[in-house]
Amino acid sequence: MLEDMGDPSRLEGMARYGIRTDHAVGVTVTELRHLARGLRPDHELAAALWASGIHEARILASLVDEPARVSQAQMDAWVADLDSWDVCDGVCGNLFDRTPFALDKAVEWSTREPELEKRAAFALMACAAVHRRDLTDAAFGSLLPVIREQASDDRNYVKKAVSWALRQIGKRSAELNARAIRTAEQIERTDARSARWIARDALRELRSDAVQTRLKAR
Repeated sequence: MLEDMGDPSRLEGMARYGIRTDHAVGVTVTELRHLARGLRPDHELAAALWASGIHEARILASLVDEPARVSQAQMDAWVADLDSWDVCDGVCGNLFDRTPFALDKAVEWSTREPELEKRAAFALMACAAVHRRDLTDAAFGSLLPVIREQASDDRNYVKKAVSWALRQIGKRSAELNARAIRTAEQIERTDARSARWIARDALRELRSDAVQTRLKAR
């Protein structure tokens, strides 16, 4: 089905955005979301889609899987398979962040060596900060030392995700905003180029008038 929907002419554009296209067929995320809305949640189907190795099938797997049936072993297996940043972010934001293990896995993966596995840790923090209103500010506050400790990783996909996590946590509440700003200020004093970039990137948004106004209105 995905092969029939695919448009190979899209692959060049995907590659320009750093997306791996070795096993891609050229289906847009919008099309995948539309397809997923017509399917019932199906854990077995998700497993089969992931096992296919097709780029878009793996994104679709994250859209149709059942969070309540996702195990820690599945999360570890899927994160070890990651080969493109968009699949990483899709799996974290469509599925993994809705599991009971989300924050525990984020902390566990934060010290992984492979770039996309480590990115998954911070993408998972960021997505959970947006979606998981059932979790406490204290739970997200406990992630700030992890973010600070890993801010010296200069790899592009990691440092961008570290900033993303810090910014999203800091937008949950006024208290977390203040703590995230303090964390960013500590990171900024770290003698590492990536740390200074992360701090500047995060502080620009966390201190912005738009964010401060939104937090005061809550």
